[in-house]
Amino acid sequence: MAGFNTAITGLKAASTNLDVTGNNIANSSTIGFKASRTEFGDIYATAVVGAGSSNVAGSGVTVTDIAQNFQAGTTEFTSNNLDLAINGSGFFQLDDGQGGVTYTRAGAFELNKDGFVVSKSGKYLQGYGLDSQGNRLPIGNLAVDQKESPPQATGNIGLSFNINDAADPTLLSSPYDKDVPASFTYSTTVRTFDSLGNEHTVKYNMVEQRPVRDVYAVDVTLPTSLTISGVSVSFDAAGTPDPVDLDVLKSTDKRIDTSTMIFRQGAAPAPAGQGSLSFETFAKYSSYGDMLINDASGIDVTPEPTERDANENYSYTLTVPAADTELNIGGVPIPITTSPTVPTLNDIADLIRSRETDIKDRNPNVESITVVDEAGEFRLDIRFKADYGNIGSEFSIAETDIATGAPSTTVLTAVPDRTFEGDNSYRGQYQMFAYLNGTELLNIGKSVDPGESGFAVKPQDTLSEVGSVMLGFDPTSGFLNNVNGTSFSPGAVAPQLTIKGADPANTETQITLDLSGSTQFASASIVKASSQDGYTKGDLIGVSFAETGEMVAAFSNGQKQNLGVVAFATFENQSGLQPSGDTEWGATLTSGNAVLNPPGTGLNGSLRSAALEQSNVDLSTELVRLIEAQRNFQANSKTLETLNTVTQAILQI
Repeated sequence: MAGFNTAITGLKAASTNLDVTGNNIANSSTIGFKASRTEFGDIYATAVVGAGSSNVAGSGVTVTDIAQNFQAGTTEFTSNNLDLAINGSGFFQLDDGQGGVTYTRAGAFELNKDGFVVSKSGKYLQGYGLDSQGNRLPIGNLAVDQKESPPQATGNIGLSFNINDAADPTLLSSPYDKDVPASFTYSTTVRTFDSLGNEHTVKYNMVEQRPVRDVYAVDVTLPTSLTISGVSVSFDAAGTPDPVDLDVLKSTDKRIDTSTMIFRQGAAPAPAGQGSLSFETFAKYSSYGDMLINDASGIDVTPEPTERDANENYSYTLTVPAADTELNIGGVPIPITTSPTVPTLNDIADLIRSRETDIKDRNPNVESITVVDEAGEFRLDIRFKADYGNIGSEFSIAETDIATGAPSTTVLTAVPDRTFEGDNSYRGQYQMFAYLNGTELLNIGKSVDPGESGFAVKPQDTLSEVGSVMLGFDPTSGFLNNVNGTSFSPGAVAPQLTIKGADPANTETQITLDLSGSTQFASASIVKASSQDGYTKGDLIGVSFAETGEMVAAFSNGQKQNLGVVAFATFENQSGLQPSGDTEWGATLTSGNAVLNPPGTGLNGSLRSAALEQSNVDLSTELVRLIEAQRNFQANSKTLETLNTVTQAILQI
């Protein structure tokens, strides 16, 4: 009877179903496990004659396939960065080191003794290596082959700060001394590293320019010549400089105000032609103290400069007018009458003093009106506020004969040697000094001074030397607009400075300093941003993975380095993969060859670090299948029992 064979195929099929279901249940906690499903097919015996007849009994059942369900399992997060999960499609590729290649979704990896990333079975995780430029290399074993990060010398510094505009530069102590905080306006420090990884600091001191001009006075006997800033200037017997020489000097050393060169005759009984030659440098270059002056024999006679206020000053001698006169100072009339009595110089001085408040109210640029009695000779000094610079024709002094209305010049007579133009070029100007470790003055781009070796007229040919550079801020907006003599639009990227000598381990190292964004507002002096790109030597402290597959090594010096990229494998028919144990599959002709790409490209999923994909077994479904398989097995057993009873009955006939 064929029924026996039919029942036996049913028992075998039910037993296989029980085996598959039991295997699923047994691996419900296996990382990366994919549940299987038993698929059945019926068996029919056919013949040529009578083929297709509906009266043919079936011959039983067969297992046509044990298909795997590659649906992703639940992702469980862990504390181990080497635990990897695939969010989407793809497989990790593993190599056993002997030519055997398998694929898995179980991402519980670790490092072996040689630093390679391996699975729990010791197989090597495959990925792309990276060259020094970050370009991908061919597929190979991923390894943590960088155990330390070498030091890098600081090459770039970004520093943005605000200097309090309300700080009063006139309160700074003079001269400037790096060890006297009262002599500079603001100071800040930036950490740097040398070529060997040693940590250093660069301290920046900012000294706001005070409203003064430097005055140089050299004792000379005329006629003579002086070499000033490398330019030979001839002076005649009257102390008048050669105009051609002056033009050359002015173009060579732009600090010098050649219009203020004055020869003062020596006092009697000194021989004629002996005296002092005085000249000035502009206010914003004050305190340099390195003007070079040589006499006719080439001997250095450079004096220490004295300071003169940058205020504009008018100075006049007072005389008594012969007739009634109206003196008009800055639009304020002061009548001076000679009848019934002729006034004294003291009377005229008192008249001017009585109107001082009116003059200052009418002329806000006036700082003071002073009448000085020098041994019976009276002098009127009008001093203007330094912030207004050169007043020029904005302030007028006039005299008028009251009787005739004609102009008069009898009361005030200008004193040439005591009249100075104003200069407000100091506003928003700062000298910036840089010190290595707070002690050694650095070269930050200061041009070699005119007259020194290496000086050239063309800025691009001028060598730099140790010293300060000038920073300029727009006095109306407060934005940095000038760095070391180079102007730029407020708010734009500032010209970069080059710091030399800040790396004791390598004298060739140069650091680029960017001061963009610095300001001079009326608020607290603060650092707004500070950065530098150097670091010390670092040791490996961990490895992590990015979503796009990059394996990133982290070092104790805060640096990170990409060591490789995990490769994901995809197949045209992943159902054709052959299970090979350890939650791994092998490629077959049915599955096709693996296509390898980084995570997140094409159809590949993304990579999750510190996460594991759990088994996709649904226990409730498997338990129901277990009941069904048991029922099928019992039913087929009942078929055998029934057939056996029928057979026994036949034998008893």
